[in-house]
Amino acid sequence: MTAKPPALDSFTQYASYTVCHTLCEMQGSGMSLDPDLFESMRLELRRGSLVLAVLACLRTERYGYTLRQALAADGLEMEESTLYPLLRRLESQGLLDSEWREEEKRKKRFYVLSPGGVSMLAALTDEWRGINASLDKIL
Repeated sequence: MTAKPPALDSFTQYASYTVCHTLCEMQGSGMSLDPDLFESMRLELRRGSLVLAVLACLRTERYGYTLRQALAADGLEMEESTLYPLLRRLESQGLLDSEWREEEKRKKRFYVLSPGGVSMLAALTDEWRGINASLDKIL
């Protein structure tokens, strides 16, 4: 019988637990894991959660670099080549507001949730919690 995962507060901790648990079980059973397939599936799993993480972090106004730092501090490192296109897409969808400002003698673009972004974050958070509860039962 497989042990249930402990109650976890973040997707990163949950995903790490699941990956580690799966790898350990596979190694114990003699099954080999295709690293390319695993990486592809890991990225697919991660991609779906990045939008939620970015929206949640932007409840507080930030510019790109500080957003990357905040995400990394919580275990979600993200390349600039992933973050900035995502920010532009979320802004074009009306979920973020942004403005250019000078800070520390440099122009920086600051992002924050728009009213629509606040509503979307609430809806996606509810959806995430439902999915997470279901996965807790299944895994």
